[in-house]
Amino acid sequence: MDAPVPLILVSLLAAGALVLRNPRGQAAAMLGALLLAPIILGFHIADSDQIQPLRDHPALAAAGGVLAVLAVAALAVLFAKRPVWLPVAAAATLPFRVPIASGGSTANLLVPLYLVVSAGTLAYAVPRLLGEERPERGRAGVLEWALAVYLALYGIQASYSDDFGRALENVVFFYVPFALLFALVARVPWTPRLARVCLGVLVVLALALVGVGFVEYATRHLFLNPKVIASNQLEDYFRVNSLFFDPNIYGRFLAIVMLLLSAWLLWARRQREVVVGALLLVVLWAGLVLTFSQSSFTALLIGLAVLGAMRWSVRWALLLSGAALVVAIAFVAIAPGAVHLELGNSKSADKATSGRYDLIKGGVDLFREDPVVGKGSGAFARDYRRAQHASAERATSASHTIPVTIAAEQGAIGLAAYLALVLAGFLRLFRGARRMPERAAVAAAFTALVAHTMLYAAFLEDPLAWTLLGAGTAMALWPSAEREPAAAEA
Repeated sequence: MDAPVPLILVSLLAAGALVLRNPRGQAAAMLGALLLAPIILGFHIADSDQIQPLRDHPALAAAGGVLAVLAVAALAVLFAKRPVWLPVAAAATLPFRVPIASGGSTANLLVPLYLVVSAGTLAYAVPRLLGEERPERGRAGVLEWALAVYLALYGIQASYSDDFGRALENVVFFYVPFALLFALVARVPWTPRLARVCLGVLVVLALALVGVGFVEYATRHLFLNPKVIASNQLEDYFRVNSLFFDPNIYGRFLAIVMLLLSAWLLWARRQREVVVGALLLVVLWAGLVLTFSQSSFTALLIGLAVLGAMRWSVRWALLLSGAALVVAIAFVAIAPGAVHLELGNSKSADKATSGRYDLIKGGVDLFREDPVVGKGSGAFARDYRRAQHASAERATSASHTIPVTIAAEQGAIGLAAYLALVLAGFLRLFRGARRMPERAAVAAAFTALVAHTMLYAAFLEDPLAWTLLGAGTAMALWPSAEREPAAAEA
């Protein structure tokens, strides 16, 4: 079923789940997207070797399916009675990826999160389709329309992609479930207490993951990713990835949690909270250091600058950030060898940026070939290998700079949709955020995530982006009058 029509249809259903105002229409779109996505995937991998174990053990496959259905049903009942449990469950399952082979490649999928999204969709959609009147919060704004347009455009542009399979997997594994996650999280009646509970869950998870990273570093043994294992044997340092497949995505998660925790510390009212927050940050910082993820360090610093601007002074935050940038540029100019960079040497630049220079250059070249509509959704890796005569090991799925990847795959049309989406996200999250610590934390975390995507892959393929946007959307509905006394006291 590698045909564009079903993929476009499921993309449009996910887009409708974001912007439809009628509750029953929105519920139908959500349920349709939830059911159609796995059907498309099933046809996509029907003839692949990856499902051979299921054919060989049908009873085991059936038992697994029954257990999954029962788990989803139980969670759906819980979320229908206690909607506030949904973001807590989502926070608890955000980091956990399960390596699954499909369509000839291995994808690291958030299977526990998929169960939560499926249950939340059923809990939301079924009562509304049955005609029950439920209170509705919010309405589709510019951000929702920007997300919907990008989803629809991605599905349409997959129709002429040279790598339709990758585009299909991105839609089914990431865009559809995460769009449903956004729609669900944005409609939860968020409170400051719920925000603190979700932060507590994320901090506990981060500490546990850092503990795994410490064990990996002490034993010099990684649990996942043969490529990182091989590179550790060739380098002077040892990178850890904990239970993540990629050290950079692990570092991104730690940086986001550290920013949320830093916001809580900056607006803390008790000395004990400051001490506890500082100690937790020290532990998480030690875990982040072991990732050796330069993109995560950069994202963390940018997020801290945003927090400083909202907590104290925008002017001083800009001055300090500008001074740090000048110092960094001067350091590279004076001592380029310290960062393994020879000015004017492209090979040196590529080595200093861990291969990003050539990937970005190749992405720009692909954009020049088809500047309006691009090469098609998901086509970067295949077209890069063809244009650069690179091996499969050399090319990656993206240029490690999201705007360049989008420009190469989707042309100026897709790039415009992406820029509109990012701008709408910033406007939604930053408007009035300085008066509310929780909203300031979400805005800073989203800024750090966007900064990370300038240096690494995965923007809308990361559930953190959708979750932060959804939580920020829900928090934007908080009555300002109820929060002003607390903000003034802080």
